[in-house]
Amino acid sequence: MPNKNELRRYLLETRQSLTMVEWKEKSDRIVAHLQKSDIFNQATTVLAYFSFRQEPDISPLFSDSQRRWGFPRCVGKSLFWHFWNYDDPLINGKFGISEPHPDATMINTDEVDLIIVPCVGCDRQGYRLGYGGGYYDRLLSDPQWSNIPTIGVVFDFAFLPQLPVECWDQPLMSVVTEARVMEE
Repeated sequence: MPNKNELRRYLLETRQSLTMVEWKEKSDRIVAHLQKSDIFNQATTVLAYFSFRQEPDISPLFSDSQRRWGFPRCVGKSLFWHFWNYDDPLINGKFGISEPHPDATMINTDEVDLIIVPCVGCDRQGYRLGYGGGYYDRLLSDPQWSNIPTIGVVFDFAFLPQLPVECWDQPLMSVVTEARVMEE
């Protein structure tokens, strides 16, 4: 089995090689699967992400005014979550990822019903491969966050039978690709 760095490099290269049409079609199918998912439909406060480096684009969901949306800011080695409305301004944050303004209202863990997690890769056991910074593993291992439902979002080519797993890796409850939904 390739190590995490080799696998990450391969999956990122494959993702970057998608044409814009393929990327959009696959992203739209992921959005449709999320909209039909029980775990998503039961949630009113959802933490999500802004697509970066051709991650699946789930932004069509963000105009859903039935939900309250939260997005992360990277501060040091942690993620800080803020409410965001569809027309709120964004800033260019750490790593070049769009983030809510630091003055936006913070989100308390007890308000969160679901976390949609971006992944470079994911496996059938729910383990994810990220960019290697450990932000989501630290978040999901924190007892305040560990019981909140999670959905990993990844393109189907990066949904693998098994990933190398470290002791700090935290499995996700569900995984959605353009081809399938794996729920607990």
